Amino acid sequence: MLAGELVVLDAASPLWRTASPLLGAVLKLEQCAENYSWHGWNKQQMSLFLKGLPQKCSLVVGVWETALVGDDVMGHEVLVVGVVCEVVAGEIQTIRTFDALNEAGLKLSGSLEPGIDDAIEIMSAVRMQVAPVAWALYTDKATWDEWLFGNSDEEGVVDKGEALAEYVQQGRCVIMGSQTAHYHLS
Repeated sequence: MLAGELVVLDAASPLWRTASPLLGAVLKLEQCAENYSWHGWNKQQMSLFLKGLPQKCSLVVGVWETALVGDDVMGHEVLVVGVVCEVVAGEIQTIRTFDALNEAGLKLSGSLEPGIDDAIEIMSAVRMQVAPVAWALYTDKATWDEWLFGNSDEEGVVDKGEALAEYVQQGRCVIMGSQTAHYHLS
């Protein structure tokens, strides 16, 4: 799943604080026995997913959370997870936050909003600086947490792709990228 020489870029970014525990979970999955699962995830399903991707591509995750500022009653959306993984030959080679894409013209992560305009801007910057986007997932924090950690009470593996497809059908997240043309929701 992970390349032997995985490179983490911009680890000083505030967005890295939310991404680094996920890297720890993936490392544990990779080192444990084949029957080990973490919140419904296992090494086999993740490896199969990565091997099914184009030879060189990227995976993008953007997660926003509603935050109240001062006397603001409605709140505003704050980016809490903004990560890009570069995948080569079925292995994750690099991990970077959206902050690393500023050189490619992406606005500051604190200015990114959930919506089609910023989603396209993110994917364009990723394509220019990293690789074409195979899959981009944009969602809210509650949906992200439910998808990522949703199987904490059960043991065993859960079809996370099926769970994600249900969230898409419910309008709880958006999936974009070159591989979505090959994916059909039932």
